[in-house]
Amino acid sequence: MGLQRQLRGIIPGEVLYSISDHFDVIGDIAVISIPQELSDYKQVIAEVLIAHRRNIRTVLNKVAKVAGEERTAGYEILAGNTTVTLHHEFGFAYRLDVSRVFFNTRLSYERMRVTDQIEGGERVLVPFCGVGPFAIPAAARGAKVIAVEQNPDAYRWLEENIRLNKVRKMITAIHGDAFDSDLLSHRQFDRLIIPAPYGLDGTLDILSPLAVQGGMIHFYTFKTRNEIPVLIEEYAQKGFDVIYYNTCGNVAPGVSRWVFDLEYSPRP
Repeated sequence: MGLQRQLRGIIPGEVLYSISDHFDVIGDIAVISIPQELSDYKQVIAEVLIAHRRNIRTVLNKVAKVAGEERTAGYEILAGNTTVTLHHEFGFAYRLDVSRVFFNTRLSYERMRVTDQIEGGERVLVPFCGVGPFAIPAAARGAKVIAVEQNPDAYRWLEENIRLNKVRKMITAIHGDAFDSDLLSHRQFDRLIIPAPYGLDGTLDILSPLAVQGGMIHFYTFKTRNEIPVLIEEYAQKGFDVIYYNTCGNVAPGVSRWVFDLEYSPRP
């Protein structure tokens, strides 16, 4: 039963339509965006969520979009007393503080699609790795992973999750800037997984030389659908063979997160 239907008779019909049935669940935390016109009903909405979803202990109202170098959003606690949770995804567990790190549950199937391609012994680089949802499954498949994260809170949870998922022998976690030329110098990788933050398209040009000839790069960017044909041509001119591309969810009206699987074959 959708949230709107659950709130019928509680919230007046003239404003009920403005609340979405869609919200994110991270572990036992529900994250919802409550519009201004429903601000008087925030606590009621939280109570209804918890009453109908017994696995939810905390309800957060998202009041600010993801921003800054640490890629964190702003939240208001409507129910519960902690923003720390344990999230399970395809057999892996991730402990994190939702208010201090970036974590997108809507990418779960995309993460599985990518990590299912990895073979044992591959050398894999994951910059902007967050709390480890790409890096840890890659390591579990036998890859030798280098995971880089700049946000100190995310890095702390990354270390915790490496221990929690028992992949310590396969991951080297680095607290630092993926753009630091000395950090990854003289290294080569069979596969790069680059969940680039919004506005950092230049990441591909900076990091792609770290891939071996014929290596695979999974690159994430934010574009409108009309921009994609030009982007594909641009990638081809730079020496990337586009093996696959698709959307990974909308982030704003008309703007989606896109993934490109690129084979690195630079022209001489």
